[in-house]
Amino acid sequence: MAKQAAKASTELKAEDPMQAIKAVQESHEDLLKTAGPGMVYGRAIKYEDMTIIPTAEVLVFSGFGYASGSGSGFGEDPEAEETSGGAGEGGGGGGKTLSRPVAVVIASPAGVRVEPIFDRTKVYMAAITAVGFMVAMMMRFMRPRKFFGK
Repeated sequence: MAKQAAKASTELKAEDPMQAIKAVQESHEDLLKTAGPGMVYGRAIKYEDMTIIPTAEVLVFSGFGYASGSGSGFGEDPEAEETSGGAGEGGGGGGKTLSRPVAVVIASPAGVRVEPIFDRTKVYMAAITAVGFMVAMMMRFMRPRKFFGK
């Protein structure tokens, strides 16, 4: 019985657009909860007289959409007087949360400092992208140009 009630609450009816809006809002709020402060700042770690707090970069992506349509036309026989018709509608959405460590905050009696975490993969990807862009631009400038009417 509980499964049927839960399933019925997620099915959206075309007659009640407010139900669809509410479902989208609830999904969006649930997605945003995954990017709260608990995801950005990790649990503090005590080591001797220091406190170390890991930090992360958190990205949230989401998208939702809805469409409907209808149509009418002839069936397989274009000379027939009867027309066939159809209608449909649907919607969907989704999202994703990404996080990666970026730094640690170290608090000690000597003071507070932030130590960044070097992400080699990000540097390599930026270098590959820059080289690819430069090669593409060089190829563009080296190709023969066509002038007016020639």
